[in-house]
Amino acid sequence: MARGLNSDSVARNGKIVILTLIVFATFALYTLKLFTLQGVEGESYQRQSRTISSQVNTIPAQRGEIFVQNDPLPIVTNTDSFAVDLTPAEIPVGHYDAVANRLAKFLGITKREIDRKVPARMRRSYSQIEIRVNIPFSTVADIAENINDLPGVSWRSKPIRNYVETGSISHVIGYVGDITKEEINVMYNHGYKANAIVGKTGIEKQYDSLLQGVPGRESRTVDVRGHIIDDTPIIEPPQMGKNLVLTINTRIQTLVEKTLGERVGAALVLKPSNGEVLALVSYPFYDQNLFNNDDASAQYNKLATSPNNPLLNRAVNAVYPPASTFKTIMAAALLAENAFPPEKKIECNGRIDYGGRRFNCHVRWGHGKLDLKNALAQSCDVYFWVTGRDNLGVDRISSYSKEFGFGQPLGIDLPAQSDGFVPTAQWKERRYHSTWLGGDTMNMSIGQGYTLVTPLHVANMMAMVVNEGKIYRPHLLKEVRDPATNEVIEETKPQILHESNIDTAVWKEVQQDLRYVITDGTPQYPMNNKKIKLAGKTGTAEVNGAKKDHWHSWMVAYGPYDAPVEEQLVVVVLVEAVNEWEWWAPYATNIIFQGIFQNQTYDEAITELGFKYLQKARARAE
Repeated sequence: MARGLNSDSVARNGKIVILTLIVFATFALYTLKLFTLQGVEGESYQRQSRTISSQVNTIPAQRGEIFVQNDPLPIVTNTDSFAVDLTPAEIPVGHYDAVANRLAKFLGITKREIDRKVPARMRRSYSQIEIRVNIPFSTVADIAENINDLPGVSWRSKPIRNYVETGSISHVIGYVGDITKEEINVMYNHGYKANAIVGKTGIEKQYDSLLQGVPGRESRTVDVRGHIIDDTPIIEPPQMGKNLVLTINTRIQTLVEKTLGERVGAALVLKPSNGEVLALVSYPFYDQNLFNNDDASAQYNKLATSPNNPLLNRAVNAVYPPASTFKTIMAAALLAENAFPPEKKIECNGRIDYGGRRFNCHVRWGHGKLDLKNALAQSCDVYFWVTGRDNLGVDRISSYSKEFGFGQPLGIDLPAQSDGFVPTAQWKERRYHSTWLGGDTMNMSIGQGYTLVTPLHVANMMAMVVNEGKIYRPHLLKEVRDPATNEVIEETKPQILHESNIDTAVWKEVQQDLRYVITDGTPQYPMNNKKIKLAGKTGTAEVNGAKKDHWHSWMVAYGPYDAPVEEQLVVVVLVEAVNEWEWWAPYATNIIFQGIFQNQTYDEAITELGFKYLQKARARAE
């Protein structure tokens, strides 16, 4: 009996020992874990705690305003507007559809649009999702009055860009939009965030870093799930971006825009003594304010697929054969190289047979015998075919073309621009595996063939003549100003882009010959101006695939011819072959000079020049 009791006692003591060991082992494990959490991993958890306990929201900075040099009021401003956000996790379970339906009615959109921005996988997220922008205060007020029925809905100030001046200046200013994933990959290291508004084209893009400003910060204390614990935020106010003053003169810009009219093409006014661009027009153009709404992507696609592409800046991005404006370079090259005596005459019978092909001058019956001055004035193709092929050659023509800035970067402060193209014999051999022929040189000598330029290249060419060997970098930015004090922070200084070693005597002779073009040459009637002495060159470019009797129409001129260089301006007009032929470029150039220097509107200028009949004829044709 005693042996049985002892056996039970031993068994109970064994169980007690085992239980005690389990308790001690468990306690030891918890002690070890606590030590690990506090000692080993404590710093890591403290960092995480600090991270999740502080919710930081960015306060966007207002973009700097944009001005022009002749107006104290900005042409690009910021308009107060609101964005409405939705925080899905703050909506009670099972109430998402009801809230989304109510919000859709306030915003004037469908619930489907909200669902697209808040897919099912994100409906327990505490992230704020932007539902709609450019919301007026009245809509925000209505939402605020019904906020008890709209859990998770919030709003914030989000100024939008207001383009006061639209029309042709759209190609200069450009527009802004939400940063894309591709852009953030490139710009993240420069401080750009996922919700940034950035310049997409024009000045808005070129000087985005100046216009951006410095965002502010709003910090709040939140729990691990993102709920706000402390309603009192810590705010670092944003700093507005810098203000920009452009070289554009809106009076001249409007004059040029009206003069070009609804003709597909481009026109610009350049100050050759310092490179300032006073007007830059490309038609068709667009209204940048179209991109301020939620359907910005649809608006862009519509413009991008429109006939004649309104988004294309034809003044600096599109390329064309320079046509007979190129004969300005040919004249300078012949004189500088002493390649052919300027007084020696070549007879033009209206055509040349060469290499099994007939080349016809634009005057089929011929010009007769012409020296350099009269060949330039009458734009005789035969004269330049012969001297280009037999006296200059492709290498020297290419070299002088580049000296005048053709085939070179424009240097203008816009994000997209074409360098144009100047061919060489070696290029043709590599590109087409064929030999450069004399006929190629003949085509190149009159600005046809492979040579391609923008209107700004042609303006730079004439600026080289005006400045007697210098081209200044064309630019649109005049000043950078502090938005608070209006103090000038930075001013654009003239910068030489190209410089030539051609003798001054050559430039003087080319200037005289270009003046003779206006007084006695092909454009003497459309360019006749009793108040302003002008010099320049026409051009008519053949275009493959164009309709019969359709050509690109060029005119490049400078004036007043007898004024100091600092007072002279260069004007270029290009009318594309898609328009009905009316030889408008020289008429338009004369109107622009008349309007600028006589301080006249387009209507006043055409009346004084006697061009009213052209307006009436066009109206009848339309």
